[in-house]
Amino acid sequence: MEITMRPIGVIHSPFTEKKQTPIQASRSQARGTIEVDPKFMEGLQDLEGFSHIFILYAFHNASGYSLRVKPFLDHKERGLFSTRYPRRPNQIGLSVVQLLAVDGNRLTIQGVDVLDNTPLLDIKPYVPDFDVRTDVRVGWYETRSKK
Repeated sequence: MEITMRPIGVIHSPFTEKKQTPIQASRSQARGTIEVDPKFMEGLQDLEGFSHIFILYAFHNASGYSLRVKPFLDHKERGLFSTRYPRRPNQIGLSVVQLLAVDGNRLTIQGVDVLDNTPLLDIKPYVPDFDVRTDVRVGWYETRSKK
């Protein structure tokens, strides 16, 4: 089976080098913009009522992968799928960012954690009734969590 995706827009951020990017959106206060292709603009209707959105994107500057990696917040090698490491078999990223404004096909966001000109694959609203989980386990990350 082959899956083909095409970007619906581009994410603009202040980060031009990988080493500048925050390790997660929740650790970033950086502002950015999303420029949605005008042919998808109608799909932005009613989005301004949400405070946060999920953005799915392509890690366009990542290549290759290893099934064992050393995560940014750990000193031990872990299985790739137990991490959020960017070099993956399918170079797809996911972030929850704050939506500050919608102006035509441009979204202003805060908490951006991607490189400038990152291809945007999709946008979904963050809905606490669907997305918040309270009975969770965080595996190896439990020893690293600041909570």
